[in-house]
Amino acid sequence: MKLPLPSRIPIIYAILLVLIAVGVVPLYLYATKVMQINRDTLQRNEQLLQNTVTTTLAQAIGQREKDIRGKLSDLSYSILTTSGGDLHGSRVDSSGIRGLLQNSINAPDSTVPYARVINTEDRASYMGTIAPDAFLEKEMGRGLAAARDLREYNGEAISIGSGKQSRTVMVVSKPIVNDGQQYVGALELIIDLNYMVEKLKDFKDQGGLDTFVVDRNGRMVASPSIQYATGQDMNSNELVKNFVDLGGNARFAATNSYTLQIGKARVPMLGTYSPVAGLGWAVVAQKTQDDAYIDILDMRRDAIRFALIAIAFSIFVGIWATRRLTTPLNVLMQTSHAIAGGDFSQRVRLNSRTEFGELAQTFNSMTDDLERYVDDLNKKAEENRSLFMSSIQMLAGAVDEKDPYTRGHSDRVTRYSVLIATEMGLKEEDIEKIRISAQLHDVGKIGIEDRILKKPGALTPEEFEVMKTHTTKGAAILRPVDALRDMLPGIELHHESLDGRGYPHGLKGDQIPLMPRIIMVADTFDAMTTNRPYQAAMDPEYVIRIINSLAATKFDPHVVGAMTKVFESGKLRIQRAAVITGEQAAAAAATVTLTAEPL
Repeated sequence: MKLPLPSRIPIIYAILLVLIAVGVVPLYLYATKVMQINRDTLQRNEQLLQNTVTTTLAQAIGQREKDIRGKLSDLSYSILTTSGGDLHGSRVDSSGIRGLLQNSINAPDSTVPYARVINTEDRASYMGTIAPDAFLEKEMGRGLAAARDLREYNGEAISIGSGKQSRTVMVVSKPIVNDGQQYVGALELIIDLNYMVEKLKDFKDQGGLDTFVVDRNGRMVASPSIQYATGQDMNSNELVKNFVDLGGNARFAATNSYTLQIGKARVPMLGTYSPVAGLGWAVVAQKTQDDAYIDILDMRRDAIRFALIAIAFSIFVGIWATRRLTTPLNVLMQTSHAIAGGDFSQRVRLNSRTEFGELAQTFNSMTDDLERYVDDLNKKAEENRSLFMSSIQMLAGAVDEKDPYTRGHSDRVTRYSVLIATEMGLKEEDIEKIRISAQLHDVGKIGIEDRILKKPGALTPEEFEVMKTHTTKGAAILRPVDALRDMLPGIELHHESLDGRGYPHGLKGDQIPLMPRIIMVADTFDAMTTNRPYQAAMDPEYVIRIINSLAATKFDPHVVGAMTKVFESGKLRIQRAAVITGEQAAAAAATVTLTAEPL
């Protein structure tokens, strides 16, 4: 919805706006620029922090992967040397090999809870602090298959155990080959990835970052948060999806702004991923933008607080300054409003030696001249209106004089129409238009031949058709007069009927304006309560009943209702005619129904 604009803006508001603009706008522009600079700096710092964290973690994990690979190679070489290149039969389970496996598990800072060697006959020697479950056995089977194909194997992250005993592990394997590069067995280690969780947790506690590691497929490898599970698909995270789309070939860290679905809300985030060399994994660190930019939000609140203080001060100063300026203006304004309302006796009472005092004197002098001029105009307007109304009454009187049976008809119809319009609550200007239109509603009878107009008896059908042209003749006579343009519907259409059986156009329902509907009822009432060549005057109460019986079919029900109220209230007084016979009344009612209304 469009709000209405004020017709004027008080000068006190304009001055206040100027003071506020001068006091606040520069502060706002400065604060905006400073906040933008600080936001950019903070964003760069946050990106640098995330980049540093993820890169550090990625390098640490990559270095640990290299250490594991080195340990796997050293242990494989030691096994091959200890066994003399032969792991057949029970040699694979010799004390020397078991000692090597035990040392790999018990070594300081070891992340190997389980190790085993398998020969070509599927006989194995193993040592460990955990017992592989079915899922882990299946993963170790994949590592063995890779070793038999003379390939090294890095498995997927798998969660084992439950509750506090839960841990994330990974299977790595390496084929054992002799000097002739022949496969003699396989070495498999289960690597405990809990060291990743501890490192991720340290950075989460220090920087408030949500950190985790995903593999090349976007599945969770390790996270310090209980809301993530090992193996969980993280591709709904836009940052993770960007990494996965590179197919595990990402070489550099990348930082992006994106949104993340948290519950039912889409939360703006800032995050970074760094690839882990040799594993095809990525370390991800992310934080909500609200948390990342919390300092700039605090600064914004401070800026708003200072701006409000500046606005309050500007308003205080503005009110003090403008009151000294607007007091004389208010005096001038109030006086001008009174004069605009028609009270030309008002004068400006203002004692001032400034320009306002001179303006007040000029205003009073102008008001004196204006008062004289308006008095002259009012006198001329009243004379013109009297002349106009007299002309209308003379024209209507000439029509009534031409038709001896309708003398005074136009005056009565005018009076009845004004009473109905007033009862319906119409505006004064609309009532005035109805007054003039009703006075002239039969002016077209000037163009009707006297032999028809003054015929003492009922008209023939042919004569009645000629008589009906008085409506269009009247409109044609008055149409060139611009001042009467709004009154033409009442003159031309006052014989139209709601059921479409009226004339001259046979209009129906809403096609007929309100003005002719009112004049039609008033015209019918007067015609039926006065003596005519074709009927005797009827009792007014009986006429009211007849008109009510034709409401909604011939007459407008609202107009009929207003006419009835006017009659019952006693505002409409006419000399009661003699009561006619039932046959006369029936004939009169038939005349109203069949011929629109009496002429």
